[in-house]
This record gives sequence, C-alpha cells and structure tokens, in this order.
Amino acid sequence: MVHISANFDAGNIEVVDATDPRDIQLKIRKDAGGDHMQWFFFRVTGAAGTSVRMRIVNADEVSFPEGWTNYRACYSYDRETWQRLETTTFEDGILQLAHEPLLNSVYYAYFAPYSMERHHDLVASCCESPRVEYERLGASVDGQDMDLLRVSEGETAGKKQCWIFARQHPGESMAEWLMEGLLARLLDPDDPVARELLAKAVFWIVPNMNPDGSRRGHLRNNAAGANLNREWLEPTMARSPEVFLVRRKMQDTGLDFALDVHGDEALPYNFIAGSEGVEGLSEKVAALQAKYEAELVAANPDFQTKHGYPVPGPGQANMTMATNWIAGHFDKLSMTLEQPFKDNADAPDEDEGWSPERCRKLGEGVLAALYRVIDEL
Repeated sequence: MVHISANFDAGNIEVVDATDPRDIQLKIRKDAGGDHMQWFFFRVTGAAGTSVRMRIVNADEVSFPEGWTNYRACYSYDRETWQRLETTTFEDGILQLAHEPLLNSVYYAYFAPYSMERHHDLVASCCESPRVEYERLGASVDGQDMDLLRVSEGETAGKKQCWIFARQHPGESMAEWLMEGLLARLLDPDDPVARELLAKAVFWIVPNMNPDGSRRGHLRNNAAGANLNREWLEPTMARSPEVFLVRRKMQDTGLDFALDVHGDEALPYNFIAGSEGVEGLSEKVAALQAKYEAELVAANPDFQTKHGYPVPGPGQANMTMATNWIAGHFDKLSMTLEQPFKDNADAPDEDEGWSPERCRKLGEGVLAALYRVIDEL
C-alpha cells in the first residue's frame, strides 16, 4: 500500500487523498504566521514499480507561484544524492509530480534538504578544527541553540571582521549547502587561499540563522511567524531573537564584510543583490561590490552579473533587510548572494539541476573572490 509521510526533520506536506496512487492529492502546509509557504519535503513508501501521480492542489497559493515555471522537483532514495524528476508540471493552479520509483522508499522535496541533524553534524565537525572557536549566542523561539563559529588563526588584533550567515529563510536550503563548501575550504590547512585570508581576517560564521523554521519545514518564517530578513531594523527577543542575537554580536565585534546567503524561487541564476539603495553609502562600497562580483565570476563561472533584482534608487532601500541594515550601520561591503531553486540556466544539469555539490563549489568561490578584495575592505 502506498503511504505518504512528512513527520520528520524539515518535512512538510498534508495528505488530502492518497487512495489512488495515480491521483494522490496533497497540500503544502503554511509557515507559522500563515503568510508564506512553498517548501515541501515528504516520503512515499510502498510504490516501487508503480506509476505515481502526485498533485499539490494548493500550488497556486504559494508565496512565489512563478517559481513553478520550468521547475522540476527533487527526489532521492538515500537522501544524499538528489535528482530531478523528468515530469513536473504546473497547470490550472496544480503542481503535478509524476514518477515511477524503483524502490519502496523515496523522498521528494522542493530542493535538496539540509536537515537540522546535518547542521549539527556540520557544527560538530567544524569544532574539531583548531581554527574554530564555538559560541552559543542564545536560543531561538523554540529553544534551539543559535550556533556561531569564529574562525581565526594566530593573533586576531587588527584583522578584518568578516561575517557570513545563511538560511534566514529556512526553505532556502541551498544556502547551507554553500556554507558547507565554504567552511570545508576555510578549515583546510592545506588551502593557500584560506591560509592567506586567515592571516588578514577573522570570520564569524552562522551556518543557520533560522533553526526553528528549518526543523518545522517552513519556507521563510521562524516559529513566531517572523520573516527574519524583515526584522533587522528593530528585532526583539520575543519575535526575532535569532536576528537580535546576531545583530548584537556584530555590533560587539565590528564588521568589515558581510554576506547573507539565500535562494531565489523564480530566477534560474546565481547573483548578488547589494546595498545600492542605502542612503549615504560611500562610493567605496559600491566600487568594492563591483570588484567582488567580477572576482566571483572569475572564481566560479556558475555565478553571473547579467540577471538579478532591480536596483533601488538612492534612499529607497528596505532597511529592515540584513544587507541594507548592515551597510547603513557600518558603511561596509554588505551583500546578499542568491542561488536558484531550479537550475543555472547558463549551464544546466539535466539530472540534478542546481545541486548541493554545485552549491558547495560556489561556497569555495566566495572565499576566492574575497581573497582578491580583502586588502581593500
């Protein structure tokens, strides 16, 4: 008998009707707060050799319905290798997934998930490095630890303070896949780029800004229903402790560079959104952003600068967003890095689309580009 479940870390789906495997009807569960949804992650058992048709009947109610255009869902048998379904369609408000699984246990997801268990493994592994000092900043709304990794080597006085953080929006799991690659390079004692960066900078790394939303299977919100990337102007411990704690630590350490790692539902490209609309921002910051983007293109051709968000006019920046608040407060290079849920349209991969491994490689490139501008920060 075919069965569908999502009662696990990062799971999200509601079963409307699963009596006929050729017409399974599902719904995506809303985030806490009820203003966002799109992430799904569920398991199908008992369907080996069966042509299964799954219809997500509320797909037209999601936060970004344009994200379904040219989208292909992810599936995996071992939860390590994630491939793309050949048949994913969006018609008449319904997202349809068609598949004939080879095994009696298969997982389907919006993007390759990055579970809280994998997050804990990542943090534990990093803490074994002599370059890492762990700090618990405090607790999330649900009481989970807010993990901070300080990465440094030798004397720290006079060095640049570089902040990199990810998954303010928990459904954007590609962000933590990128962090995995970035951390692996930064902690590699044989990597010359890491060696030279750590001679000049201290890194403050928050691999997951929204542990509650990640575990609950949310797209954007935390457990209190807050979109963390709209909380930076006036965060509170009641509604957005995750932002409150990170922002306070930034103010304690000072900041010379910030990168906020995200994913975009609609655009099939890797790109940067900067702080151009922040009032009073120095010309130096704009020049540094242009140079950093050019260096990232050189470091990893999966990144590009032709496609992205519209640039706001002077003084039109949304100051509740991390990149803009940080730039306005510190007058330093502050950027948002976006990755696709779909694929890189400039270099598509028919089997995996934009994948965890490509995320990790882009994380390595993030450091290579920073190495080229570190002296100018």
